[in-house]
Amino acid sequence: MAIKNYKPTSKSRRHMSIVAYKNVLTKDRPLKALTSGVKRSVGRNNAGRITVRHKGGGHKRLYRDIDFKYNKLNIPYKIDSVEYDPNRTGFIGVASYRDGEKRYVLLPKGVKVGEKLITGETAEIKQGNRLPLKGIPTGTFVYNVELKPLGGAKIARSAGNFVQVLAKDAGYVDLKMPSSEVRKVKENCWASIGAVSNEEKRLENKGKAGKSRWLGIRPTVRGTAMNPVDHPHGGGEGRQGRGRRRAVSIWGKPTGKGQKSRRAKKYSNKLIVSRRKVGKKR
Repeated sequence: MAIKNYKPTSKSRRHMSIVAYKNVLTKDRPLKALTSGVKRSVGRNNAGRITVRHKGGGHKRLYRDIDFKYNKLNIPYKIDSVEYDPNRTGFIGVASYRDGEKRYVLLPKGVKVGEKLITGETAEIKQGNRLPLKGIPTGTFVYNVELKPLGGAKIARSAGNFVQVLAKDAGYVDLKMPSSEVRKVKENCWASIGAVSNEEKRLENKGKAGKSRWLGIRPTVRGTAMNPVDHPHGGGEGRQGRGRRRAVSIWGKPTGKGQKSRRAKKYSNKLIVSRRKVGKKR
């Protein structure tokens, strides 16, 4: 897989680059039985109020029903395809189980069509296989990790991501997250061996603002460019500094620049062994 660079036929094409999907994907249409229409929330809650800014618009998407539970144990399956999913950055593929059922799964890096995988407590330590954390050797890279036993994969699901198994103790496994945080997870949570596919996604260059709009990402305006009524950093004659020691969000809460924004009494604090590293040193 390689990154495709375009000839500078226009200003927006000059620096544009994408993953060369043609070299990787084996199908251009999804399996109809595993797709459905979906109404995207575009950052609104059930009352219609914006709860996440900078979302909206974008191209219509067909939803692919991905299996993150992996609840078919000890039944081998074969990877039938490598497909693009507009709802996530990693590649997906059709898993054909020996009993005839088909499901979409998130594919690991390096997996090929025809490869046979399995989910089970005694599964081989092989890329793509899935087993409980207590059965995975320390130092192994894993993805699709559960936070709660049988709760479905929640951690390390985006392109190129992985979690490293560091240690095991007293019914918990220490995991090094993609953010560099080290966190405890119960040893009977399940994880898949390997790293998520499409690791070169981070090297892409959109080339123009319009492409972000196609993806449903709306513009972000700097606080210093606003008026004082709209943001704590706003106002001043000409270009001004923020006028305060710490950078804050639009609501006045500490943000960015390596500041701690985590709640002091968050329920999962007791499970965190070491905090993520932020700022220039990281």
